[in-house]
Amino acid sequence: MPGRTPPAHAAHAAPIPTQAGVGLRFPHHDHVLAHPRAAAWLEVHPENYLGDGVAAEILSEVRRHYPVSLHATGLSLGSADGVDADHLARIAQLCDRIAPGLVSDHLSWSIADGVYLPDLLPVPYTREALAVFSRNIETVQDALGRALLIENPSVYLAFDDCEMEEGEFLAALVHRTGCGVLLDVNNVAVSAANLGEQPQARLSALLDAIPADAIGEIHLAGHAVHTLDDGTQVRIDDHGSPVSDEVWDLFDQVVARIGARPSLIEWDTGIPAFAVLAREAARAQTMLAQTMLAQEARHAEPV
Repeated sequence: MPGRTPPAHAAHAAPIPTQAGVGLRFPHHDHVLAHPRAAAWLEVHPENYLGDGVAAEILSEVRRHYPVSLHATGLSLGSADGVDADHLARIAQLCDRIAPGLVSDHLSWSIADGVYLPDLLPVPYTREALAVFSRNIETVQDALGRALLIENPSVYLAFDDCEMEEGEFLAALVHRTGCGVLLDVNNVAVSAANLGEQPQARLSALLDAIPADAIGEIHLAGHAVHTLDDGTQVRIDDHGSPVSDEVWDLFDQVVARIGARPSLIEWDTGIPAFAVLAREAARAQTMLAQTMLAQEARHAEPV
């Protein structure tokens, strides 16, 4: 199948800079409005801002001061029943209202037979699942008039009937639909540990498979380590702690290989003061700046 040309981005969208941003959560609304340079850019879950309530008004005000990205959790792109038309229409209305620089969702599903599940559930990487994801991504992209970024998931077990690797599956989605990829580095570390793999090797396999120019954003977050009754350790993608040293090392590996990308600090549970997130973003920004300086130096070298 030939590669599909994605819809064009909305002309009035504020582009997301190639800098470190912060995931905006409700406790920090007042702070980012009182300090208009608190972050280079902000990302929100659009499901928290649908409709015409106070939250939507706050997001519109935030958008006046910051570039904003939407990171959806409810499109359920892996659902065989297709995308919920009403939910998609509300996301489209929000996009029209705030003109986000990027829109993303997950390589997962959460809806079946009208039942909504409170989690992002993985799918086996099969040709059948690829067809479902491709169809749903095209539906969303056509409705929004822009390309989506699709995030690699955290996984806790391996499916027996997979027909391709994760990177191969994402690359096929890029080719079929013209979508991009949101590379969550924390999810790479979580998945590798839970599947008994080396995180550097899992990351390298993803980067080998996915076209570098398709990666439009990077996510960084913390995770929890739980010990089961039998002594087995399981990593949980809870976004409730600082980014681990292991994930920082993976981030360094990514930007050294593909260059700097808009990079986000996510924190969703046990949300700390904004200053904590700002410090994490500052560390990411330092690493991005070092990468960009190194690239400029290489380009300036005489041939």
